[in-house]
Amino acid sequence: MCLIVTIIMLVLSIQNLMQHQWLVGIIQLIIALGFLLLLIRNIRKVRCDKNGGCDNGCLITDWITKLFKKREN
Repeated sequence: MCLIVTIIMLVLSIQNLMQHQWLVGIIQLIIALGFLLLLIRNIRKVRCDKNGGCDNGCLITDWITKLFKKREN
């Protein structure tokens, strides 16, 4: 599902940029890149869970997940 959304948003972004609709195209490109990062993180997480754990993680997605960490009260 995430791959489909990424491809659709990327295609729509390219179409809008070609039609000189800069703001909409850039926003859609940012959304597509966000979904791409989410997809990469999910693939790495599944591989790590399948292999029994990983010591090294992706640095880009690690700092993004730390930004949205669930806080305990």
